[in-house]
Amino acid sequence: MKKFFRFSLVLIMALALFAPTASFAQETIRVGIILPISGGQASFGEIEKNSFDIAMEEINGSGGINGKKIEFLYEDDTGRPDVARSAAEKLINKDKVAMLGGGYGSSETMAIAGVAQQNRMPFLINTGSDDKITEKGWDFVFRLNPYASEYFKGLESFLTEVVKPQTCAILYENTNFGTSQSKAFATACERLGIKVVMTEGYEKGGVDFKPLLINVKKANPDLIYMISYLMDASLLMRQSMELQLNPKMFIGGGAGFTLPEFPDNAGKASEKVMSVTLWYQSLPYPGALDYFTKYKERFKKNTEYHGAEAYSAAYVIADVLKRAKSLSPDDIKEALLATDMKTCFGPVKFVKVGDKINQNVLPTYVMQWIDGKGELVWPKEGAGKPYVYPVNWQKEWK
Repeated sequence: MKKFFRFSLVLIMALALFAPTASFAQETIRVGIILPISGGQASFGEIEKNSFDIAMEEINGSGGINGKKIEFLYEDDTGRPDVARSAAEKLINKDKVAMLGGGYGSSETMAIAGVAQQNRMPFLINTGSDDKITEKGWDFVFRLNPYASEYFKGLESFLTEVVKPQTCAILYENTNFGTSQSKAFATACERLGIKVVMTEGYEKGGVDFKPLLINVKKANPDLIYMISYLMDASLLMRQSMELQLNPKMFIGGGAGFTLPEFPDNAGKASEKVMSVTLWYQSLPYPGALDYFTKYKERFKKNTEYHGAEAYSAAYVIADVLKRAKSLSPDDIKEALLATDMKTCFGPVKFVKVGDKINQNVLPTYVMQWIDGKGELVWPKEGAGKPYVYPVNWQKEWK
């Protein structure tokens, strides 16, 4: 009996030693996705989660990951870095995911990236854009989307060829994203010969921007460039209308100015406002229009670049997991490094750019709200509709 017991114990230990890891043994391959599903940035989290879900269903319907289904485990960061950090730790240590994805707000994404690197867990960012995230030498952190100081690159030629502003005011929310982009845009203005007469940050979630906007009105800039999320972007424009600001152009730095909800929240104050954007459904990327159409049919509203980022990130994740020699973190990292594919958001290849590593590089564009619809207006060769300029704001706001 004792011999049998000892034999059984040895057998169990041997089986445990040579048993496949949890990632290989399970019927699904789990990937942790961290997004702001609640809180002030929930509109972005919703459009990205919806897009991840569409992609997951398509991937699994086409054979999954080498015959196994992929499963996205969602965690809500609520727009807070400390919550994002805890979510990453849970997904890595408790849920035993193969890799991490998501990352919306830059502050939250930075927190997730720190945890991922500490645990040597591959992390593919699809939206968090603070320049510093890929400048820290974190070799397990990869970014699909352009970094913040690249957002306005497609705008520069529009400013020099069309608007030709002499002066500019920059308003930005005091977050990693806002600060990073505002500094880069101020530097670009100096290079383009545009005098920055005012640079002012504000705390997100404000209820009254009029004191700030009164100072902008006094400065009387040709261009007002704003880096804001949805509710702040909408309120800034409504109160600019109330105060009858009259620049040559209002331009948003992406984020809240591109969401389908922007004209709903800003009302007629949104009309003819421009924004930098990272994507549009008419761009000649494989599946771009198809993704846009599927999203609209399923959720009864439009999608935009945030959704395209998430949808494409899901396909990059699937491609990486299919090519990885195993589901070990090192093998997944190597597969990420070897990525070279086309998505509906554009080509994806992770390279070194200056101090940044594992960074994808893509062009950016300009869109404008025309008759309540977001239209791609610049560059000319890719525009779906001609830009409207100059703009009579008093007429638009009647």
